Amino acid sequence: MLTRDEAFALLATHVPEAQLISHSLESEAVLAALARRLGKDEALWGVVGLLHDLDYATTKDRPERHGLASAELLAGLLPDEALTAIRAHNFENTGFAPTTDLDFALRCGETVTGLIHANALVRPARMDGMDAKSLKKKMKDKAFAASVCRGTIGECQKLGLEQAEFFSLAIAAVAGIAGEVGLA
Repeated sequence: MLTRDEAFALLATHVPEAQLISHSLESEAVLAALARRLGKDEALWGVVGLLHDLDYATTKDRPERHGLASAELLAGLLPDEALTAIRAHNFENTGFAPTTDLDFALRCGETVTGLIHANALVRPARMDGMDAKSLKKKMKDKAFAASVCRGTIGECQKLGLEQAEFFSLAIAAVAGIAGEVGLA
C-alpha cells in the first residue's frame, strides 16, 4: 500500500486545482476520524479519502468515469477494498453500489466536507466554534451549498452513527486541518 507521503505526491501530480486539494485533505481528515471512531484502519481510510478524486481533472466532463479512472490509476497501489470504495463513492454515475463500511464512510465523509467548508466560509470565525447544531441548520436549508447531496450525508447511519455525532466528528476533523485548507 502507498504511504501517506506517496499518496500526497500522487495527488499533487494529478490534481492541479487548490480547491480540490483542500477537499481531498478534508476528506482524508474525516475518513481517518471515522476509522478511529469505528476501530478501522486509519491509515488506509485516510489515504482513500485523500485519493478518491484523483481522476477528477480528467473525468469532470465524463461523470460515468469518475472513480473508475482513479481505481485504475491506483490498481496495485491500494488494496481491493480501497479501490471498491473509490468506485462506489460515485455510485449514482458508475453503478458500483456501496456495500461496506469503507464505501459508506467515503460517500458520506467526502460529501459532508462540502457542507462544512461552505459553512466555514460564511462564518466570521470560520471553523472556530462551529458545532453540529449549526451544521444541521445549514443542511436543512436546501439553497445553502445546494450541490451537496443531503441523502449521501445521511448514509452515516449505515455506519451506526447518528447525524449529530457524525457532524461533530467531521467538524473536529476539518477544524484540525483548518490552516491547511484556508479555513482558519
